[in-house]
Order: sequence, then C-alpha cells, then structure tokens
Amino acid sequence: MFEQYGYLVLFLGLALEFIALPFPGETTMAYAGFLSYDGMLHYGWLLIVAFAGTTLGMTITYFIGLKAGLPFLQRYGKWFLLSEHKLERASRWFNKYGQSLVFIGYFIPGVRHFTGYFAGMIALPFRKFALFAYSGALLWVILFISIGKIFGPQWKFAFHLVEKYSFWIVGAVIIAVVGFLLYRYRKKMRSLLSKLHVS
Repeated sequence: MFEQYGYLVLFLGLALEFIALPFPGETTMAYAGFLSYDGMLHYGWLLIVAFAGTTLGMTITYFIGLKAGLPFLQRYGKWFLLSEHKLERASRWFNKYGQSLVFIGYFIPGVRHFTGYFAGMIALPFRKFALFAYSGALLWVILFISIGKIFGPQWKFAFHLVEKYSFWIVGAVIIAVVGFLLYRYRKKMRSLLSKLHVS
C-alpha cells in the first residue's frame, strides 16, 4: 500500500507531524528511501515531496504561533499532544539557542514540533524563519531519506545509529561547511592581496 500511496502519505504525514499530530516522520522517510533503493519509488520525488510536506507543516505552525500566541497553545495544545510540560521544555530550548533552534530543532527529539510555534510567538521575521526552517528541513529530509537509499536492506540499523547521533552528525557537518567556507574566503583574500601587492 505504501508503494502505491507513498508520496501522498509522506507529504500529509510530515505536514501533520509538524502540527504535532503523531506520525513517525524519520522512520517513514528512511523506509521510503529504502523503497527508492528497490526502485519502487523515485528518490528525487521523495526529497521534493518530503521537503514540501515539512515546510508546509512548519509554516502553518509559524502562523498559528504568530496570530494565536501562547494562550491558544496552552488552551488547545492538549488536542495536538502539546502538553504544558512539552511547551515548557521547548521554551527553555528556545531561550537557550534562540532562532538557531529553528534549524537544529529538527534533530532534537520532542523539540522540532514546537519550533515553528515559538518562532511565530516571538514574531521572528518570516524571512529569517524561512531561512532557518527551510534549510534545516532540507538537510533533515536528505539525511533520513538517504539512509534508506544508501544502506538498502540495512536501513534499520543505519537509521537507529543516525537517529541516536543525528544532533552531533549535523553539528559536525555544519562545522565542516563553515570551515570550508572560511578556507575558501581566506584563500580568495590572499589571492586578492597578492594581486594588489604585485600591481
């Protein structure tokens, strides 16, 4: 059945997950990636559909937080499994990491479902929200769908390993990217200074 309706299930499931309804998003993405390994689903389309569902869900929660605010979540959050304890936990994380939590929150269990709401509640400008939320969504989607695509029949083992250390893996990737960009910048500056010196 998933082979037939996989794209629709993935899109709707991820969108609803970020509104805080129960859906095993990471597991489903990894399994979908495995189906692309077997040739039953298309890897590229899976990335597009999963990214669209994730960003739709995040954007909806942002505007709910922006327009309705904390009183709405405190009153009606229980219907979306947003307990007072979970809201307090997310609030502490947001106070600690600020807007960057919108990006890294995807990789922190029990936090990603709330970052859109809190970004809206603090009236984070939409452009900033979109930059952090959509780039984080892209990395999150690529990581978990690629687990199934790359590891094939061993996807479950790889999934549990990545799920356990995903926060640190993403941290290492970010450090590597920043380091690479700094290296390129310094190399470009040295080349520019060398040309100026010669002239």
